[in-house]
Amino acid sequence: MKKDITTTIDNVEAKEKIEGSAKYTSDIHIEGAYYAKPIRSSLAKGLIKSIKIPSLPKDYFVVDESDIPGENVVAMIDDDWPVFAANRVEYIGQPIMLIVGPDKAKVYSLCQNVKITYAEETPTLDFGQPEKTLKFHKGDIKKAFKEADEIIEYDYETNYQEQAYIEPQGFIGYPENNGVHLIGSIQCPYYVKNAVKRTMAFDDDQVRIKQAFVGGAFGGKEEFPSLMACQLAVAIDKIQQPIKMIYEREEDMVVTTKRHPAKIKMQAAVNRDHKVTAIKSEVALDGGAHIGLSEVVLSRSMLAVSNAYTIDNLDVKGHVYKTNTVPNGAFRGFGAPQMIFAIEMFIHHIAKKRGLDPYQFRMKHLVKQGDKTATSGIYRDPIIMRDMIKKATEMSDYHEKVKRYNQKGSFKGIGMSWFLHGCGFTGSGEKDIIKAKVRLKKDSDDQVYILVAAVDMGQGAKTTLRKVVAQVLDIDIEHVIFDNPDTLYVPDSGPTVASRTMMIVGGLLARAAQKLKNQWLKSQEQTVEEIYEQPSYVKWDQKTMHGDAYPAYSWGVNVVEVEIDKVTYEVNVKHMWSVYDLGKAIDENIVLGQADGGQAQGIGYGMLEVMQHKDGRIQQRNMTDYIIPTAADMAKTKNIIMDNPYPLGPYGAKGVGELTLVGGAPAVALAIEMAINRPLRKIPVTPEVIMEAITDA
Repeated sequence: MKKDITTTIDNVEAKEKIEGSAKYTSDIHIEGAYYAKPIRSSLAKGLIKSIKIPSLPKDYFVVDESDIPGENVVAMIDDDWPVFAANRVEYIGQPIMLIVGPDKAKVYSLCQNVKITYAEETPTLDFGQPEKTLKFHKGDIKKAFKEADEIIEYDYETNYQEQAYIEPQGFIGYPENNGVHLIGSIQCPYYVKNAVKRTMAFDDDQVRIKQAFVGGAFGGKEEFPSLMACQLAVAIDKIQQPIKMIYEREEDMVVTTKRHPAKIKMQAAVNRDHKVTAIKSEVALDGGAHIGLSEVVLSRSMLAVSNAYTIDNLDVKGHVYKTNTVPNGAFRGFGAPQMIFAIEMFIHHIAKKRGLDPYQFRMKHLVKQGDKTATSGIYRDPIIMRDMIKKATEMSDYHEKVKRYNQKGSFKGIGMSWFLHGCGFTGSGEKDIIKAKVRLKKDSDDQVYILVAAVDMGQGAKTTLRKVVAQVLDIDIEHVIFDNPDTLYVPDSGPTVASRTMMIVGGLLARAAQKLKNQWLKSQEQTVEEIYEQPSYVKWDQKTMHGDAYPAYSWGVNVVEVEIDKVTYEVNVKHMWSVYDLGKAIDENIVLGQADGGQAQGIGYGMLEVMQHKDGRIQQRNMTDYIIPTAADMAKTKNIIMDNPYPLGPYGAKGVGELTLVGGAPAVALAIEMAINRPLRKIPVTPEVIMEAITDA
């Protein structure tokens, strides 16, 4: 009898990582490899007037935009991100050129002696004119506002968040097949491959990308590695030597993408029955100097506008602004954490303004199966949020603590957030853009090889995807092999982003495994493939942002209890509870690990992680200046997984990676708000923010 697939097994990467044999990019040694270091802009905006390069010894080189054989652009959604600055700079830290040579210390010394003269221009450092605008609507917004008993409006603001992965960005590469072979710390091998092909004007067989072991990513290694890879490819093509480029931590933090700062206006129409009949929302994201993925991040932020509530009438606008600051990009949650913070606080604040119990007010608006989504799609699958909320309130003793902590001067608080997260790419992205393909190959020894582009970056994909294939084939997991992806061998199954790896890639692998099982020929080589087909009921109009934005949703409840120090205003997180519906857990311990890590990132975002720029220069430049939660900052945690299988996911699985982060910030902010009895509309809620809120009141 097969075990329940949720039953935990050993993480297949654990042994190599624990014993130190796992090879990260910096561990890879190629005899005779050169070293590369970027020369970066020290100016936020201006023209490059002159560059004075010191005399270069033999075998040392400058690589810049003049060496690019193809296009000086990093292939993303928008074509506004150059590989190297040409004639002008747009932010502090923008790469202008590389210095490359055989001795690392010498390369670094040469870099310090490069002198660049600029004609400085006035930078845009805050929201100015929008570069991109999106909008959608639902219902009759004018009628709802015209008939409203009261119109309530508040503004919310979120700041940068740094991914703070363990291992900085890095690549090593060498010439191969009249092209390049690059090995790096990446999430998306084919994103990197396609970017390099465009920059180098190479054919498909001239670019090979391989994933090394990855020391964490959280979205930070989604689009940014394409920039590094293009630069390194240009250098390798010019010099025809192996080259290594690894960022130091300070360099990494100053120049890589962050979570977008956001300003969100929320306006609600409330009727005499205390029902929110309509919401107008306007979202502004700071994209930094280049748009990159910002338009897609914006869309996912807007899609979360009504969160776990049903609001019949919506008018939602969003803007991306370009500023002369470091570009912002992908981060776990991809726009949703900003909006979910805003809507969770807003619903709570509406209730308080109307003199109502926030819990009952929120329950009144809670979504149910069959309701229309924010974009007028349908919640087709069962929604078990009422059971999840009941479980969360019971195990946290939420209602009793609300009564106790609402007393003046308690300096204790408890906050609860409810949230959803869409699984997979938005709308028809999987069908029209990604077109995922997976392959299983069986050798004559009946070993089965998983050939996909999905990356294990610490989230356990090598374990869970192997479990799915082994379970379907009814073979021992040791006979299922899943090596780090190499584009020479694996098809493009899409990027490791968007809470799609298990639901989409895992689902394809389960179907491929069933196909292989049906055709199984002992001791013979066999290969099967499976290509993604979108469910026929998913209808989406990208232009109007109307229809089914996602094929499925995962759901969650977070409860956070805090106590505030009455002298220092430091926040002590006392307890955390959570309940999740992610369909079906493919491995319990891996999901619980995702929950612990996601909650820490969410709570850090809400109360601890401060990152700012001054005149365009990031001020928090290392892990001493930028404070993230440690084990000491967290608390006793209890996580519950409730099964609610999704019919099209492998064994009922949906997405989990992003879900566990998105509710942390509003939960802790609401707890702090209760503790100090002051409204909060901006995160992170640091001791300084708490002191100001108390003093101003």
